[in-house]
Amino acid sequence: MPTVLSGVTIRDQILNELKPRLAALPRPPGLAVVLIGHDPGSEVYVRNKIKACADLGIYSDKLTPPEDISTAGMRDIIAELNARPDIDGILVQMPLPKQIDSRAVLEAVAADKDADGFHPTNVGHLVAGRPAPRACTPAGIIEMLKRYGIDPAGKHAVVVGRSDIVGKPMGLLLLHANATVTICHSRTANLAEECRRADILVAAIGKPALVTADFIKPGAVVIDVGMNRIADPTAAKGTRLIGDVDPDAMATVSSAYTPVPGGVGPLTIAMLMSNTVELAERRLRKPS
Repeated sequence: MPTVLSGVTIRDQILNELKPRLAALPRPPGLAVVLIGHDPGSEVYVRNKIKACADLGIYSDKLTPPEDISTAGMRDIIAELNARPDIDGILVQMPLPKQIDSRAVLEAVAADKDADGFHPTNVGHLVAGRPAPRACTPAGIIEMLKRYGIDPAGKHAVVVGRSDIVGKPMGLLLLHANATVTICHSRTANLAEECRRADILVAAIGKPALVTADFIKPGAVVIDVGMNRIADPTAAKGTRLIGDVDPDAMATVSSAYTPVPGGVGPLTIAMLMSNTVELAERRLRKPS
């Protein structure tokens, strides 16, 4: 039987380890979350992030600008948050409305308040292997592998997806963990063949059950980042969540896998809390 890699278990470990660090700070860390619009997925994510802050004792401030706000308006909001002494971390919930230049907004966040690890300065630190906030989902996956005793060193890791949020930082973190890394994407020829070479397969392409049994090397570790809601008349609400990997394939071919839900999702919020605490520690240790 394959090992089911529980994100809930690892999340709880990470959050418990943050408590003594929080107690040692002179004030609670502050996290600002900016949410525009009423995307159901984004609203759920933000609600869960705010709850995690409340449970840990982190101060959170949720800002909801109007949906027709401009890029300049967003940059003004970010500038105010950058200047606030009670805010240590800033998170801009994606996606943003089409009229907003998302890259300009993310780059407006001060690098030392970048709770998501998306600022170009922090991405550069990731490339160089220097300490800095890491993108939350890939960092959580590395924590999960470490805590389940799965060492990427010397293994062939294949990442399906090249997004700035998951695919690219995931590849770099696996490379720093001494894996041999292949990054695949929508233009990759013979995708199934490339995936079958993986000892560790990370699927983050955003297409429900794209990865089937013939993509998975027997005994591989499969990390499913996908969260896709599909119609299912047998489900209570008429829909259900499914990842980017066929769940039956993971359960029968892999040696270990992350379920959807309950796998990667809880880790993302845990690492956001970890980044926020780390940013507060750095700020509060600085000479005044």
